[in-house]
Amino acid sequence: MKTAKELVAEANSRVQTVTTQDAIGRLHDADTVFVDLRDSAELQRDGKIPGAVHVTRGMLEFALDPTLPYHNPAFSSGKQVLFYCASGGRSALAADTAQAMGLTRVAHLGGGFKAWRDANGPVESS
Repeated sequence: MKTAKELVAEANSRVQTVTTQDAIGRLHDADTVFVDLRDSAELQRDGKIPGAVHVTRGMLEFALDPTLPYHNPAFSSGKQVLFYCASGGRSALAADTAQAMGLTRVAHLGGGFKAWRDANGPVESS
């Protein structure tokens, strides 16, 4: 059996990781959509990156699939999708899954929302 840590390491070897400073620079880029994968309780408690779309990790595959009613149009926008979670594990797995499902312009935020806050990235209430 593989550990979660091993799965995240494998995903990180296959996906693009964006630094916090690069992500902050993309905040107002009309060609980038931030996707917050954290649970609703995390968003309520900690806020989110301004303008981020919320799709919980548990619903990701369904939100990615354009044939399902759960599809989120952010994933068919043609924009660069930048996933993030609390510390970078879920977002690495999500970026890997999105690539496996055919999304090509995808990356994840290394260090997640924690690194974003540590770098004084802006936060909005949920």
